[in-house]
Amino acid sequence: MTFFNSKHNPYINNWMKSSPAVLLLVVSFAAFVVYTGMYGFRKPFTVGLYDSWTFLGISYKVCLVIAQVIGYMLSKFIGIRVIASMNPKFRIQGILICILSAWFALLLFAIVPAPYNIICMFLNGLPLGMVFGLVFGFLEGRKTTEIMGAFLASSIIFASGLAKTVGKWLLINIDIHEFWMPFVAGSIFLVPLLVALWLLKHTPVPNESDIIHRSERVPMNKEDRLKFVLKFGWLLLPVVISYMLFTIVRDFCEDFANELWAETGYVSDAGIFVQSSTIITILVLVIIASFFRIQSNFKAFIYAHVLVIAGLIMSLLSTILFNQHVISPFYWMIFSTAGLYIAYLPFNCLYFERLISTYSVNGNVGFVMYIADSFGYLGTVIVLLIKEFVSLQFSWVYFFSFLFTISSIVGIILVLFTLIGHIKYYTLSKKVL
Repeated sequence: MTFFNSKHNPYINNWMKSSPAVLLLVVSFAAFVVYTGMYGFRKPFTVGLYDSWTFLGISYKVCLVIAQVIGYMLSKFIGIRVIASMNPKFRIQGILICILSAWFALLLFAIVPAPYNIICMFLNGLPLGMVFGLVFGFLEGRKTTEIMGAFLASSIIFASGLAKTVGKWLLINIDIHEFWMPFVAGSIFLVPLLVALWLLKHTPVPNESDIIHRSERVPMNKEDRLKFVLKFGWLLLPVVISYMLFTIVRDFCEDFANELWAETGYVSDAGIFVQSSTIITILVLVIIASFFRIQSNFKAFIYAHVLVIAGLIMSLLSTILFNQHVISPFYWMIFSTAGLYIAYLPFNCLYFERLISTYSVNGNVGFVMYIADSFGYLGTVIVLLIKEFVSLQFSWVYFFSFLFTISSIVGIILVLFTLIGHIKYYTLSKKVL
């Protein structure tokens, strides 16, 4: 671990302390690259078709997706406690252990014969669910958290497209075996990830001004976590349900985008993933990052609800227009997915950050974020199993149209309820004080 010892480069830490602009640029870049690198170990396998194998009569690729998502989901449930109580000095080691464990699982996936290597994809997902919370711990509680968080969260969009592009490029141009492709793809992402992690190691803690504006972020013990749930549980429940729906749709977009694009005429276009994801990334990044200009935590928190609703309306309208043959499949996927991410990503970098700041909660974002994330991936697992075991015949276009429509309508209703609830609760709490 000596490579990550900040004592070897104290000037980097001091440079970031003395210049807010340098801190913003370096930490945003490092967080973006680290999480992009994580996706290089998680998503490349999804561009493989694996149509030469089945398991218990189930599509082999679906088995792989389910196995990885179950591991990832369990990681999120474990993270509710681990991330919330994590000592900041162990974050870098934690990220390294997670990444290297996932990479080793991909090596096993290549070596262990099918169908026994399905368990290797479960082992791959098991550590990776921790990475986001560990990285976000370096960003939260700052006046510029929205900008840094926007870069980190937008990497979810860009990284997914890049990881799948790299994976498909290896399959098409290198003619590598589908089982070895995920491990090789991970190798490509490893070096830039390590360099970015070294930069992230030098991130200074929030200063006094940050604490005044956003409240101090501290590890949460069992009692702290229970107090939070008792205080905000009734307003957290509709958010968790909404986030579950958004996670389900987002995961299907990531894991089965290859099938959807193939069905709509983009069979051999490896660049379609990074092309579409780059457009969406830039759009979402600009929108979310602009929230740092809102000084009032309560106003920003309220506007976050409005942003989520606007994204859902965008996703719903584009799906309706596509089904009416007004727009092409390409523009449908761009606008509907952009709307989905405008609704989804605020929870990863803005919504919970401003929630903690608005009510001056004695804790950190990781706890509440991982509550939402864990149930989100539980929903993904349930839908994957229902889709596979219930005999329904429909196209990927129909299936995605259904997901976008239902998640948008239900999400709008639930987020509106939460918005009204927080306005009343905050107003009441101010009167009591």
